[in-house]
Amino acid sequence: MLTTNDIRARFLRYFEEHGHQIVPSSSLIPHNDPTLLFTNAGMNQFKDCFLGNEKRSYVRAASSQKCVRAGGKHNDLENVGRTARHHTFFEMLGNFSFGDYFKKEAIALAWKFLTEDLGLDTAHLYVTVFEDDDEAAEIWHTQEGGTARAHLPFWRSGQLLVHGRYRPLRAMQ
Repeated sequence: MLTTNDIRARFLRYFEEHGHQIVPSSSLIPHNDPTLLFTNAGMNQFKDCFLGNEKRSYVRAASSQKCVRAGGKHNDLENVGRTARHHTFFEMLGNFSFGDYFKKEAIALAWKFLTEDLGLDTAHLYVTVFEDDDEAAEIWHTQEGGTARAHLPFWRSGQLLVHGRYRPLRAMQ
């Protein structure tokens, strides 16, 4: 059985092999960002890159970012300790592109990491996309010559509880 350390190491190695610069976790207290009390997402340290305020020597990055959630948009403090998935401190694995690739390659990289590198059974994988993102839904259904389409499960109402503005993909006919 894979440990958390195994998964983290394999994730970072996989993305390094695919041209990503491995970037260490930034501080839990963000520097030079008065909008955040704590680092609450993996992309926080790259915020200025996405806003065009900073240019780095690389265009692809991967990290294992330590995060704290203590309120705000993702405020689920009332669930901490009541479920196995609600925590105030956690690590977020992430891969990022600064204008080098977008949805199609990001989806292909994710699919290959999960199914080939980790060898996860596709019967247990569920994909969600932002509610209005038909482009990403179409890519998931057609990428890799239809490989993902063949393995994405058919969705039934109530099969998965989806929070926020994300929707499960429905198998395309």
